Amino acid sequence: MLTTPDRDTDQIAVLCHGFLSGKNSSTNKTLTRLLTDRGIATFRFDFFGHGESDGPFEQITNTLAVDQAQAALDLVRQKGYRRIGLMGSSFGGLVATLVAAQRTDLACLALKCPVVDFAEELRLEFGEAEMAQWKATDTVPNIMGGQDRIALRYAFYEDCLRRIAYEPARSITAPTVIVQGDKDEHVPLHQSQRLYEALQVKKRMEVLPGADHQFTKGEDFTRMTDLIADWLTSYLTAP
Repeated sequence: MLTTPDRDTDQIAVLCHGFLSGKNSSTNKTLTRLLTDRGIATFRFDFFGHGESDGPFEQITNTLAVDQAQAALDLVRQKGYRRIGLMGSSFGGLVATLVAAQRTDLACLALKCPVVDFAEELRLEFGEAEMAQWKATDTVPNIMGGQDRIALRYAFYEDCLRRIAYEPARSITAPTVIVQGDKDEHVPLHQSQRLYEALQVKKRMEVLPGADHQFTKGEDFTRMTDLIADWLTSYLTAP
C-alpha cells in the first residue's frame, strides 16, 4: 500500500510489520499519518503468509522476509523515490536490520523493539519442552495470546540461527534509531543494547520506562511513534 502526501515528493519510508501482524498495524497506520502530514510518502506490505499476502504462514522464514523487504525497496526506487527510509517493528526490525546491512542507498533506519536474535527469543519464550514439541509437531503456541497452536515449520528456527543480526549490523551505513520499552515481555532489552553497541553509524537509543512490547499505554505509543517519525523526517527531508 503506497500512501502519498498532497504534494509531489521523492521521500518515502518503507514500513515492515511484526510477526503475526500486518501492513495495517496500529504503528504502521500512525506513522503513515504522521509522515504524510509532513510531506513524506509511505509504503507498507504484508510479509509472506501474513495479511493479504499469498503463501502458507507455516513456510515463512527470515530469509524469505528479507528478500521481500529488498523487493519493496527496489520497487519504490523504481517508482522514482530517491530518499528512502526503512522502519521495522519487532520481527520486522530484524528484517530491516539485515536488509540495511546489505544496502548503501538508505537515508535512515528506524527500529521499534527489534528482534536481533530471534532464535534466542524463541528459546526464552517457549522453554526447552516447548521447543522439543515444536520440533516434533511443526506447531508453536500463539505468542500473541491465542489459545490454538499455530502451524510453523521448525525450519523457521533453524533459519533464525543463521540470521542473527549483531555482526551484520556493523555494516549498516544508515543513521539508526532504536526505540524499546524496558518492560518488553517478548524481546529481551539486552538484544537492543547489544545491537546499539554493534552499530558503527550515527545512532540513538530510546528506552521508554514502563513500556511493554505493544506500547499499550497511550502515552508510550505516542512517544514511540513520535520518536520514529521525527527520526525519519529529519533524514528524509535533509538537504
